[in-house]
Amino acid sequence: MEHIALKNVLPEVFATRSDIQSEIWHQEVSLERGKLYLIEASSGTGKSSLCSYITGYRRDYQGIINFDRENIRNLRIRDWAHLRRESLSILFQELRLFPELTAYENISIKNGLTKFKTKKEILSWFEALGIGDKVDAPVGLMSFGQQQRVAMIRALVQPFDFLLADEPISHLDEQNSRIMAELMMEEAHRQGATVVVTSIGKHMDLNYDKVFRL
Repeated sequence: MEHIALKNVLPEVFATRSDIQSEIWHQEVSLERGKLYLIEASSGTGKSSLCSYITGYRRDYQGIINFDRENIRNLRIRDWAHLRRESLSILFQELRLFPELTAYENISIKNGLTKFKTKKEILSWFEALGIGDKVDAPVGLMSFGQQQRVAMIRALVQPFDFLLADEPISHLDEQNSRIMAELMMEEAHRQGATVVVTSIGKHMDLNYDKVFRL
């Protein structure tokens, strides 16, 4: 997948509003493979909704979203399954980890489907992110910041053309934010992929190709 195009997209819940000023909603926006984007937003402006629309988890929007030239409303369940395994990855704001499973088990579920990374590579990410001692810890007993790092590792254990990182460092200090950003961009560059980072204030300090105000 080379492009994601949004044409006059707007959450249905905003349909009756006439005061929306946005560089994404009700606009024509093209996200190109290999680029780095930042979407800055205020709380309640639909940032996480946008991520859910692009990844197919929600359809309550007006307008058109195209993957290359294909309207995503035409995609079937098996199409989405393929895309989420081979082309689209997301780090959810709410993480969506399994609290009863260990950190490594959360990642191995996905890596078991993709067969994309070796255990050695995964464990090296744990060490780099300062959670090497949490590999076998239940996620439910970890801090939110530690869980964010687990969720990032999970997002990277697959092929992707586009990676969406929804507020990925909201609970991280500056050092861990920098390390996470470095690992994320290293993998994205390796795959020639696009990264879309969202933020309501604190964001990764990166050289963005374009910044949108939602």
